[in-house]
Amino acid sequence: MAVLTADQEASVRTQFTPGAGQAAESKPVAAEGKVELPPTLSVKELAEYLDVKTVDIIKELMKNGVMANINQQIDFDTAAIVADSFGVQASPMAMDAAIAEQVVGEGEGTQVKLTTRSELFSNDGEAPENLKPRPPVVTVMGHVDHGKTSLLDAVRQTKVAAGEAGGITQSIGAYVVEEKGRRIVFLDTPGHEAFTAMRARGAQVTDVAVLVVAADDGVMPQTVEAISHAKAAQVPIVVAINKIDKEGANPDRVKQGLSEQGLVPEDWGGQTVMVPVSAKQKTGISEMLEMILLVADLQDLKANPTKLAAGTVIDAHLEKGRGPVATVLVQNGTLRVGDNVVVGHIFGKV
Repeated sequence: MAVLTADQEASVRTQFTPGAGQAAESKPVAAEGKVELPPTLSVKELAEYLDVKTVDIIKELMKNGVMANINQQIDFDTAAIVADSFGVQASPMAMDAAIAEQVVGEGEGTQVKLTTRSELFSNDGEAPENLKPRPPVVTVMGHVDHGKTSLLDAVRQTKVAAGEAGGITQSIGAYVVEEKGRRIVFLDTPGHEAFTAMRARGAQVTDVAVLVVAADDGVMPQTVEAISHAKAAQVPIVVAINKIDKEGANPDRVKQGLSEQGLVPEDWGGQTVMVPVSAKQKTGISEMLEMILLVADLQDLKANPTKLAAGTVIDAHLEKGRGPVATVLVQNGTLRVGDNVVVGHIFGKV
């Protein structure tokens, strides 16, 4: 996500408005049973990618309980399921694509300077006096029923667990807490395998991963999966050994299981911070937050609040009475009401 100036907005509108500017480039048709798809696309566009009739796409969507017309926008996961029904394996299109940064020249000589996502979030070239410490972004990950949301609930001293479907987190939520005057942004990601893609997306925007493991249950499949996501994103891990108050709790067994996954606790000579906590009794919470801040401080996290905002949309959904609603993590700059924004190939206004 990036905020646009007025000139940049006009340029983006020209690029993405149907019929404006040059004719749209033809989409690469699926070859050898494989195709790359963008994060969102219309039913018509999916038909072009798969080289099938639009009506066949609509029929397949109906079989899966989705009523759609030719211009209906669908997400990648839905498109991938449809593609699979036609014998085509879909993979996400590389989204480190260029984002409009600066319009150079006028008239026919107008050019748009482009920048990649990694460049967008970089502080290279920033004057040191403009950079201010920013709160660490923490992803809470772990196996289902290991007390992940209850732990966040204890941290925030509010009751959100009761509002979740079946007690299981269904989407990524963002919450801000304070510890000794310092702010920490928590992302609550789903902990069960049906939401692997969302959990992976959460790990890619975080500075510190808190891995919640139940002391009476030990390392489980989603625990291992969460570790892989954090390692793939090169994110440091703080382990919260939860439910230490329960009968049968065995923190040493948890440490042994985690050591087998490459996370060796500090008291065993390793480098992984592990904190015993009890979400139910609210013990060990302050110690965990202090460890998170300590690990975050080693990364020297800073941002320039005077810049136009740049960040990541971590969740989006339709809300009755409000329309499309997005949870946005601003990673640099400041987002203000009235700002024009572009997210991938979609643009709009705050």
